[in-house]
Amino acid sequence: MSEVVTYNRDGSVGVITVNYPPVNALGHAVRSGLLAALNQGLADAEAKVLLLVCEGRTFIAGADIREFGKPIQEPVLPEVMNQFENSSKPVIAAIHGTALGGGLETALGCHYRVALGSAKVGLPEVKLGLLPGAGGTQRLPRLTGARKALEMITTGDFVAAPQALELGIVDAVEAGDDIREVGLAYARKAVEEGWPVRRVRDLTDKVEADKGSEVFDEFRAALEKKARGLFSPFKCVDAVEAAFTLPFDEGLQRERALFSECMASPQRAGLIHAFFAEREVSKVKGLAKDTPVRDVNSVGIIGAGTMGGGIAMNFANVGIPVTLVEVKQEALDKGLGVIRKNYENSAKKGRISQQQVEERMALITGSLTYDDFKDADMVIEAVFENMAIKKEIFAKLDAVCKPGAILASNTSTLDIDEIASATARPQDVVGMHFFSPANVMKLLENVRGSQTSDEVKATVMAVAKKIKKVGVLVGNCYGFVGNRMLHKRGAEAMALVNEGATPQQVDKVLTDLGYPMGQFAMSDLAGIDVGYRIRQERRNSGEDVPLSWLDKLAEQDRLGQKTMAGVYRYEEGSRKPIPDPAVDAIIEEFRKEQGITPRQITDQEILERCMFVMINEGAKILEEGIADRSLDIDIVWIYGYGFPAYRGGPMFWADQIGLDTILNAVEKYYDELGGDQWQPSALLKKLVADGRSFGDL
Repeated sequence: MSEVVTYNRDGSVGVITVNYPPVNALGHAVRSGLLAALNQGLADAEAKVLLLVCEGRTFIAGADIREFGKPIQEPVLPEVMNQFENSSKPVIAAIHGTALGGGLETALGCHYRVALGSAKVGLPEVKLGLLPGAGGTQRLPRLTGARKALEMITTGDFVAAPQALELGIVDAVEAGDDIREVGLAYARKAVEEGWPVRRVRDLTDKVEADKGSEVFDEFRAALEKKARGLFSPFKCVDAVEAAFTLPFDEGLQRERALFSECMASPQRAGLIHAFFAEREVSKVKGLAKDTPVRDVNSVGIIGAGTMGGGIAMNFANVGIPVTLVEVKQEALDKGLGVIRKNYENSAKKGRISQQQVEERMALITGSLTYDDFKDADMVIEAVFENMAIKKEIFAKLDAVCKPGAILASNTSTLDIDEIASATARPQDVVGMHFFSPANVMKLLENVRGSQTSDEVKATVMAVAKKIKKVGVLVGNCYGFVGNRMLHKRGAEAMALVNEGATPQQVDKVLTDLGYPMGQFAMSDLAGIDVGYRIRQERRNSGEDVPLSWLDKLAEQDRLGQKTMAGVYRYEEGSRKPIPDPAVDAIIEEFRKEQGITPRQITDQEILERCMFVMINEGAKILEEGIADRSLDIDIVWIYGYGFPAYRGGPMFWADQIGLDTILNAVEKYYDELGGDQWQPSALLKKLVADGRSFGDL
């Protein structure tokens, strides 16, 4: 008998218990243990009903990630589930915590399911580039019907127990905290009432009702927009459709064949890399696990604009009170109004209740004085990218804030050490770069200054987790990780347009790669004035930043979506970028001023120059220790800039392409174009020479 799965009897109920911390994942020991315990229960003449229950905080939460990438040992989960389903005695799954992926498939292989009210169920395999491969695509639709099964499987979203009851996924939802006692009570009822074996595979009413339905074609059409470029969601639809067109056993075979196709897809490798990388970024190199973390029970924010307001919402959402300071009452009122409108919109969509709107608004207090920061545990500055203004603000904060308060800047490019120099406490100063819209975007790029204390580093990483962000700790340089690479890509995109490409051609190459939007559409979304101010700041500091046709757009008040015109034009109520002949004329005039004769530029050149310049810069970032690992860069780009997760991030993507291919192109462009951006990274050259990849570092 496996140590992680045990069998014992309680009266006439045979109890199969899984105890495999932390989440009872379906590793080999659990799978083999489940079969052994099932056979013991079937051989126990005194056991009339079998109960499957898990110790710890959750039911089986899915596959064992420690086995990812390794050969699968027998028995495989589909065989385990088939044997459970074919049990001659009724088997009841008692669900608490989460039953996800293979965990839910295990429960579906049982004959009855009872859950605590707090439980959640789901089939999230699509998020790893896979589909449920142990019967989930065949059994779930027999309980829910086609449409709901497709929704759950193609999105990977969880369903709370009460909704699972309505959908027929579970048979009962019970109150209580002790899942074993709840399960035993349910099982005893099954014994008393003589419940029969009831196999999900034999349920046909939902299958008959949805046979010949157009729902499958509808979902494929919807996925063309929602899951553009993705592989596994479409395979999920194919698998679910098999439940309605094939006998059950043939449907299982079709599911396994489609599962194998997903396993062979490069997207699966990219998504699994992103999955592991997201968990790894919280482990900061050189930062001890027992580093003290400061309490952050109150937060101050300077600036009630788009960024400041969005940042305030993050804290209010988790119950942390916020003091929001502006210079003028008008700006403060406007900012608070926008926050309320955002919450009201969420309430209209059913994401939060009206009561939650009021509770969260009550946690945000407006003010016109820094004196109200005197008791704040953390203050985050969110004003324009202007070093003089930021240093002035931090000097004021240094005078007002209590000892030990963390002073953070939301700067996206500026030197954290110079900002910290305006204070007498540089050890408490850190960058916290939120991404717009801050209440939506998951990335928080935390930036350590040269004197930032380990305690502050640990605290901002803990805060990221608390406010449900993916925190990445990076070093201090111009643009840090994300914007440093983005600005290289942006400069190359500008050069390509100057040389003869159109903005829409450049953008299409990037969206074809999998980005949700291209370089110039993104500029319009962020605001042309944002980049303009950054360039002006760099010019003011003495850098040689050439003028561009984007500057001309900003000076004509074509600031992007907010003014309905930027690189593209926009129609009222729409965010769709529309090419604008007026911009073509501005670009043409700029080329004449610069003496540039436009030429035909291929999509391949655009791809190489926009992406390989980023990879080369990423390698330099690793050389300099600005990022500790290539996966840090990957996560910054996936969650901050929309790099397609199914490609694993830019550095993982580079490894897949081959670093020798990238180095050859970088050296070619360095010879043809020159410039520091094309100076080949020493690290890139060494990795190629050694036959290694970024992932090997």
